[in-house]
Amino acid sequence: MAEVKYTEDNIRSLDWKEHIRLRPGMYIGKLGDGTAQDDGIYVLLKEIIDNSIDEFVMGNGRKVEIEINEGTVSVRDYGRGIPLGKVIDCVSKINTGGKYDSKAFKKTVGLNGVGSKAVNALSSQFIVHSFRDGKKKEAEFDTGVLLSDDKISETDQADGTWIEFKPDPSIFKNFKYQIPFIEKLIWNYCYLNRGLTIEFNGEKFSSKNGLKDFLENNMNGNPLYPIIHLEGDDIEVAFTHTTSYGEDYSSFVNGQHTTQGGTHQSAFREAIAKTIKDFFGKNYDAVDIRQSIFAAVSVKVIEPVFESQTKTKLGSQEIEPGGKSVRAFIGDFLKEKLDNFLHRNPAIAGVIEDKIKRSEKERKELSGIRKLARERAKKANLHNKKLRDCRVHYNDQKHDRRMESSIFITEGDSASGSITKSRDVNTQAVFSLRGKPLNSFGLSKKVVYENEEFNLIQAALDIEIDLDNLRYNQVVIATDADVDGMHIRLLILTFFLRFFPELVSKGHVYILQTPLFRVRDKKKTFYCYSDEEKVSALRKLGKNAELTRFKGLGEISPDEFKNFIGPEIRLEQVTLDHESKIDEILEFYMGKNTPTRQEFIINNLKVEKDMIEEEV
Repeated sequence: MAEVKYTEDNIRSLDWKEHIRLRPGMYIGKLGDGTAQDDGIYVLLKEIIDNSIDEFVMGNGRKVEIEINEGTVSVRDYGRGIPLGKVIDCVSKINTGGKYDSKAFKKTVGLNGVGSKAVNALSSQFIVHSFRDGKKKEAEFDTGVLLSDDKISETDQADGTWIEFKPDPSIFKNFKYQIPFIEKLIWNYCYLNRGLTIEFNGEKFSSKNGLKDFLENNMNGNPLYPIIHLEGDDIEVAFTHTTSYGEDYSSFVNGQHTTQGGTHQSAFREAIAKTIKDFFGKNYDAVDIRQSIFAAVSVKVIEPVFESQTKTKLGSQEIEPGGKSVRAFIGDFLKEKLDNFLHRNPAIAGVIEDKIKRSEKERKELSGIRKLARERAKKANLHNKKLRDCRVHYNDQKHDRRMESSIFITEGDSASGSITKSRDVNTQAVFSLRGKPLNSFGLSKKVVYENEEFNLIQAALDIEIDLDNLRYNQVVIATDADVDGMHIRLLILTFFLRFFPELVSKGHVYILQTPLFRVRDKKKTFYCYSDEEKVSALRKLGKNAELTRFKGLGEISPDEFKNFIGPEIRLEQVTLDHESKIDEILEFYMGKNTPTRQEFIINNLKVEKDMIEEEV
């Protein structure tokens, strides 16, 4: 092997924009094309909106206007406006901004002076306008390079900041903003900032009841009692128990949705169990207290510490430097407020205790079944051909690489064989189903342990207790694009939504998109995911084109499959929109409404019409 010389010539110094563009993941997480809620284009949008929200939090401006048109984003707030002499520095000089001065900004999210600079560097067009005291300043950039720097001039515009940008298509390939994802983001801002109005593409969003509205509009299952909504200085919580399984928490810090939780969410889980246990004066197990809980907690923290630039997990141990710990702050709040509430509302307290007792009874009844199921799963895994694991796991003590891992759930030996031979063995696992899974609609959790397929899936994902040990960040359902494949997909989704709804609500479940057709000649090959793409490819290649229709995943060779599960993988994230209710969804898809469901599948699912007519 030739010796590689390491000299002064190997040492490079990058300016701010070069570093961001070379290592975008350090600043915005993954890139993506907009098909997942945590793709980079939404982080760019959020970084700009966060600045506007911080203005509102400091008492400046009650409205934010957002427009998105063909990938170009516009965000206008009515805060104080960036000081005109520092406009260019604030969007193009790392570690420059007003958030370092706690007098100007308190309890905000953006503290590192990076956000708007990352947006600037990763945008093919970035224009900043600042309006302040009857004067304005405007500057335009291209991938962080200053193109124009207008002089300060007079204006009749109201004070505030207006930023326009377009993500660089050379970095965010084939990107497209998904309106439901943006609306969910906007709703969260409104829930956490009562009195704020956000106007998005002409539609107005606002919330009167904060986290209470959040729970009502995002609830899994039906509530067992009215939502308990408690507020104090720098803290707001809301929760109820529902008819669904599992624990589902949403947590926020200074208006930031911490999707991976953190110290505040852990403290809330612990405190709510302790407070309820102490109130009843009985040694109930925390698992039974929290079973079926649907909750949200929001705290305000001075100088929060997050575990990454994308701010999805809080690492702060204290509410403010040198102040009370997050754990003590939340614990003391619930000890007083929740205990008082339960004393004043004995009927609700009674419902909660009844629910705890039912959960305890079910847990004890299932304890023996669980033990046998774990033993079966362990034994099966010793010589298990159903799970072909990857080398990277969440519990890797050397490095947490869960965010990189995925598992494909597929059906049939040929399909699982093709994926297994094509996958990246370091980060991609494969779980092979045997035939169609059981329809678990309306069944109890006992079925999870008694049904071999469900028991092994649960064991493979390691989600028996909660999502904390989830071994794969992406759970990818990979089924054929025909009616049988769609049915299997629905059965798997029913299982997740019924027993592990937070797996879906937290954005871990995806559908693998694979091509329906291959169109090729001797020089070019096109893989087509729809009839429209097929027609376009046939036109491009002309009369010499060869057309192949893939009727199933097993018909795609391993060499070709590498194209579909590699860097260019197409995944469709399974999401629940603002109005979705899991019980209603499951009733529609898996209940006794077969003619209605068949009509919906024929009219809406991405399956070829002739394939449907052959098989429905």
